[in-house]
This record gives sequence, C-alpha cells and structure tokens, in this order.
Amino acid sequence: MDLDARGVFALRTWGRQLRLVAAASWLPNVALALALSSEVLLFPAPPAHHCRPDPALLPPELRSLAGPELLNASLPRLPPPARGWSPCLLLRYPGPGPEPNGTGPCTRGWTFALPAAGLLRTPITQWNLVCGDQWKVPLEQMSYLLGWLLGCVTLGSACDRFGRRVTFVTSLALATVLGSGVALAINYPMLLSLRLLYGTALAGAFLSLYMARLELCDPDHRLPFSMVAGLFFASGMILLPGLAAICQDWRFLQGLVTLILGLVLFFWGFPSLFPESPRWLVATQQLGRAKEILWRLAGDNLKPGDSASEGAALAAELDGLSEGKALPQYHSIFEIFSTQLIWRNILILAFTTLLGNGIQYSFTQNLAPYLPHFYLPCFLLAGLEVAASLLLILMGQCCGRRASLLLWTVLTSLASLLLLSLGQYLPVCIVVFLSALGLLASQAMSVLSIFFASEILPTMIRGAGLGLIMAAGFLGQVATPIMSISNNRGFFLHHVVFASFAVLSMLCILLLPESRGRNLPESLEDADGRRSSPFFLPGWRHPQEHHVPLLLPSRKQARRGWQQHSCSVVPSQRTGGQ
Repeated sequence: MDLDARGVFALRTWGRQLRLVAAASWLPNVALALALSSEVLLFPAPPAHHCRPDPALLPPELRSLAGPELLNASLPRLPPPARGWSPCLLLRYPGPGPEPNGTGPCTRGWTFALPAAGLLRTPITQWNLVCGDQWKVPLEQMSYLLGWLLGCVTLGSACDRFGRRVTFVTSLALATVLGSGVALAINYPMLLSLRLLYGTALAGAFLSLYMARLELCDPDHRLPFSMVAGLFFASGMILLPGLAAICQDWRFLQGLVTLILGLVLFFWGFPSLFPESPRWLVATQQLGRAKEILWRLAGDNLKPGDSASEGAALAAELDGLSEGKALPQYHSIFEIFSTQLIWRNILILAFTTLLGNGIQYSFTQNLAPYLPHFYLPCFLLAGLEVAASLLLILMGQCCGRRASLLLWTVLTSLASLLLLSLGQYLPVCIVVFLSALGLLASQAMSVLSIFFASEILPTMIRGAGLGLIMAAGFLGQVATPIMSISNNRGFFLHHVVFASFAVLSMLCILLLPESRGRNLPESLEDADGRRSSPFFLPGWRHPQEHHVPLLLPSRKQARRGWQQHSCSVVPSQRTGGQ
C-alpha cells in the first residue's frame, strides 16, 4: 500500500508531532559526526620527533653532556636541504674514540614535539607508532573503514529484517559500550580490534537513522530534511577541534564523545522521539503496529468537523491486506539480484559513490601544501559538507536528482582532468581553485548518490541496497591509508584511474530514472515499474487527480477509534527507469 498516494505524509496532514519527530532526527547527527570525524584527530600525521638520546651508547667523555650538546652527539643530521635531526636513528660509537662511525635504531623511545593544534597526546605518541611501526597507523585507518563497510552491509540488512528503530537503538548501545572500551584500551592490538567493531556499530546507527528520517517525509520534504541533517553533521565536525583543545588527551576526547552517544541513546531510545518507520511496517505487513504509529504521528492536526465516514476505505484496505497474513513478511538482501532494474541502479550509484569518495584524495593532496594540516581535514571538509548540502537543496528541487548528479560528475571530471594534464603548468591560484571545486563537486556527488539511491530503492530492501552503496563509498576512502603506506608512490596512477572513472560515470548516470516528486517505492514491483497493490491493476493508467479516503487518527479520539479524513492527492507516477 502506497502511503504517499494516500496522503499520509502530505503537507495538509503533516502534523506537529510528525514534524517534531522528523526534526528531532537531526540532532543525533551531531553526536555521530563527533564519533566518526574523531579519526583525523586520534591518528593525525605524526608530529616532529627524534630518538631520545641514550647516554649508554656514548663514549665516557661525552656522557656528561646535556641539552643541545647531547643531541648533537647522539643524533645524526638530516642531509640537505632538510633540516634537523634524523627521526629514527642514533649515532654509534663502536671504537674508543670520540668520533661516531655508524648509526643504529632508537633504543629509548622518541621525543615528540608539541603540535601546533589538536590533541597533545594521541595513540601515536603513547605507543610510539613511528619509524618501524609507522605502518600501524594506516592499518588502523583501514581497519576502521573496514568496520564501516561491514556495518553498512550487515546492519543494513538488519534494518530490513528487524526494523529501523531496533537497529538504531542496538547499534547506538553497542557504539557506547565499544567507545568506552576504546578509551580504556591498554595496547595497540586491543585498540585496533575495538575500533573495528566501533566503526561497525556507528555505521548501523548512521544508516538506520538516515532511512528512518527519509521515510517520515513526503516527496516535497525528503531532500530538504536530508540535507539539513547534513548541516547538523557538519556542525559536529566543526565542534570537534574545540573539544580536542579542551580535552588535550585522546582518551578524554574518546570518553567525552562516548558520553554524548550515551545521552543520544537515553533520549532517542524512547519511541516518542524515534518511532519505527510506518513504511517499513506496512511493507512487511505489520499493519497493526503501523496503525498505532500513524495514529500517534497524526497528532491534533485534523479539524473537528471532518466526517467520521470518509476513512472507511483505507481502514478496510488495511484490514483486508492483514487477513491471512498474521506473520510479518521479511525480505533478504538476495532479492536485490532478482530484479535487473534495481540491480543496475545499485551498481551505477555504488560506482558514483565510490568515485566521489575515492577521488577526493587527489584533490586533497593538491591542497595540502597550501593549508595547515590540522584545519584541512576538519574545517575544510565541514565547509564542503555545508556548501554541498545547500547547493543540493537548490539544484535538487529545481533540476531534479539525475540532472544534478550529472552536473556534479561533469565538474568532478573537468577538475580532475585539468589538474592531471595541466597541473604543473597552471598558476598556484588556479590549482587551488580547481582542487577546491573538485572537492566540492565530489562531495556533492557522493551525498546525492546516496540520497538518490534511497529514493529509488524499495522499502522492503532499502537497508540492504543502501548499505551496499554506502559500503562502496567507504571502500573509496581506503585510498588514503594505502597511499600512506606506499609513500604516495602510486599517486599518479590513482589520479589517472579515478579521472577515467569520472568520465565513464557520466554515461552510466543517463541510465538512472528521475525520482524528484515520485513516491517512495514500497515493493520490488513498485521499483521495477509494476504495481502489486490491488488498487493498481495491470495496464491501469493514473487519472490526473481523484479523491481517495485517508485514515488519520485524532488524538482526542485515541481510545474510540480512527477519525476519517479525505484529501485530494495526485497518485504516484510509475517509478521505473523509463
């Protein structure tokens, strides 16, 4: 049954309670942003460091030295044009003379310089993840992204099986427990395993909240409400450096972020602020629970003079569909492969999401020499999130989803190709401009691809399909730690591959259907252009406008039954890929 066609979430019936629940779904994005973005502060680029001098390795006549003289006698100098001491070596004095004739590894740990901004103590400085152990930093980053990937796939399917609310509350509870474990980790292996599970839980919370918010809105409000949620996410990214300056230690920062997640769990664990999605309940034939939630969300938005007999048709439809179907009907991720159109759309949008996230590394590297490292991953990315969300609200409403996605893909391709072919000949200001434009376009491309997918995937498998697409996006981010391990030796190849992908994706986007103004598909038949409801027979054509009865409960008549209401709606168009 199409709730959008029945006008359940239409503007006239979008009551105060429903608006409050939809707006309340924005605030958890601040806490999720703090948890997700803390990666760049916990594992930043290693600060300046050098070996701690070991007087036992010095000749007897030099062991009494202190200060700069001790450093000069213990540490080798870097070759020109670099300045300073070697970060990973100590001078060796194997002979009796005062002159060194070799170098060796550090024996007493390292001395780290205080960073200009950010945390004063990180896992890197606590466990000396530098020199021979520097590979452990990108390993942790890859493990964290792998946790996100596993969470999107597994917990996305859990959203379709157990519901959006159950998955959100469970994931948030696990994230709170695992976040506390991360703050109390006693060694690197423990931190690595807990961060993997922590990313998995955060992915489930983010994905379930994203779908629940989308499914509470009618076609006119879906894009603005989803993009405003992105603004709240960006606000969390902006707050994170301030919290880091207050905490100064990574354990305190992780504990504070975990406390905020616990507060979100305490308040949003109540059904009044985060109810189960009525669309998912209807799609899985749990019509009794759907009636109760729709009843509560309707609030007091109905007029007292509404006739009590106008909602009988929808009530009879709900009761008729529930006859003989006492057990809920769940759907698995494997049903994605049963429909060629849905599988094609998932592949295209997963490809564009992968491209949008993966190509950002190329643009970031071009900007890195001109911006301070600490502000680059925090404020720059937050500003791009804000700009992309605002632009998508305007363009998505005016030009449609497919045209907007094609435009951002074209801009990403142009910026990437120009930097690839002419980057060494262009002035610095042009390189910075093209890199910033490419970052903005790729960010908008990634955000719009995920939103586009949520509109064209059917409710019964939306979690599994959207999880696959988000997982593809996080797979693209793996390029950053891989390049860190290889010391940027494959940067040119990375840029060439993703620039080629950007050109190819422009052709693929033309195969997508337009979803602006369309009702959310509830079943595989809806998403494939076929309607399975008894109200839509094969070959039946929609009239331009007709009156359909709408069942909306009144708060005053909560214990007496359903108040019935009629409104004029335009039925949904076919959502196939015509």
